[in-house]
Amino acid sequence: MSLTTGIVGLPNVGKSTLFNAITNGDVLAENYPFATIDPNTGVVEVNDPRVDDLVKIFNPKKTVRATFEFTDIAGLVKGASKGEGLGNQFLGNIRNTDAIIHVVRCFENSEIISYNGRPVDPVSDAMEINLELILSDIDVCKKRLEKVERKALTTKDKAGLTEVSALHKLIDGLQNEKMASDVELSLDEKELLKEFNLITAKPMIYVGNVNEESYADPMANPYYKALSEFAKEHNSECIPVSALIEEELSKVSVEDRNAYLESLGTTQTGLDKITMAAYHILGLRTFFTAGEDEVRAWTYHDGMTAPECAGVIHTDFQKFFLKAEVYSYDDLMKYGSELSVREAGKYMTVGKDYLVKDGDILFIRSAAKKK
Repeated sequence: MSLTTGIVGLPNVGKSTLFNAITNGDVLAENYPFATIDPNTGVVEVNDPRVDDLVKIFNPKKTVRATFEFTDIAGLVKGASKGEGLGNQFLGNIRNTDAIIHVVRCFENSEIISYNGRPVDPVSDAMEINLELILSDIDVCKKRLEKVERKALTTKDKAGLTEVSALHKLIDGLQNEKMASDVELSLDEKELLKEFNLITAKPMIYVGNVNEESYADPMANPYYKALSEFAKEHNSECIPVSALIEEELSKVSVEDRNAYLESLGTTQTGLDKITMAAYHILGLRTFFTAGEDEVRAWTYHDGMTAPECAGVIHTDFQKFFLKAEVYSYDDLMKYGSELSVREAGKYMTVGKDYLVKDGDILFIRSAAKKK
C-alpha cells in the first residue's frame, strides 16, 4: 500500500533538515531559498513497539516493519499560485501526495535567513502557505467549472449538476479563505471532491520546528503555542519537533537515542509522532503476520475486511480467500503465547465479512497455489 506525505513550508524553516532525519539521508540543506528543487522521496520504517514484542515471542528468522513514504518538496514563496519561485512545480508535487506535513519555524536564530525579512511569526507563515494553496485550488475549480457547467445546465444531467453545485460551493468557500476540507458538501458532492484532487482537501499536520531549549516543554515556547492554537482552530493536529535534534538522533545508536528520549520522559522521537499522526489522519491501521519464519507489520485502511487485508499481502490471497485465523496482539500480550491464546478461547476463525481490527494477528487460508 503506497501512501505519500509531502513535507512543505516556507524556505529555511527546517524542512530538508527534518527530511534528512526522516531518511538519515543527505539531502541538500543549505541556508538559502530553493536549496531543495526537486522533490526528494524517502521510505521509512514505522517504529511500532508491538513489532518488537512479537519478535521477543516468536524469535523469527526475519522481521519486516510497516513503511511510510515522505516527500520533501521545494520551499514555497508568496505568488507560487501564479508561478512565482518554483510555484507550479511545487504545487504539482503536492497534488501527488495523500497528506501534507506543514513545517513552520518556531525559533529565533539570527544566523538563519528569513526569506521574507520579517521577524519569526509562525501563524503568518502558515497562513501565507495556506493562501497559496487556496489560490491554486480556486484556479483548478474555476477551470473545471468552465469545462462542465454549460453542458450540465443544458442536459440537466444529475451527475453533472451535482458537480457544478460542488464546484460553486468550493469556489465560494475558498474565496473566503476556507480550506476545501472545511467546505460543507453533500455526500454525493464529497465523493466528487476526491476526483478534483484539491490540495486543501488533503489532511494536514502542522509541525512546529522548535529549538533545543523548547524540546522538552514546547508549550512554554510562545511561537509553538500560537501555532498549536492556530492548528486547533483549523481542526488539525500540531506536533513539536526540533529538526536539528531529530537529525542528530537519527545518526546515533538505538541505545543512545533511547537514553536521550528517556531523559525527556518519552519513548517516541518527534518523527515517530509525525508518522503515527499521519497514519491516524489517513485512516491507516496495522495488522500482523507472525511465526517462526517471519514477523511482519502490514498497513491497511480502517474498515477493510479479512479478504481485503489478505489482498494487501498478495492479490491471489484475496481472490481465492477461504477464511482467516485471527487473534489480537493485546490477547497475545495478556496470555503470553499463541497456545495460551487458543486455550483461553481467544483464537478465532473468521470469514469474508470480518472487519480487521488494528493489532490483529492474521493467518490467511486461501485456495491460491504457491508459485
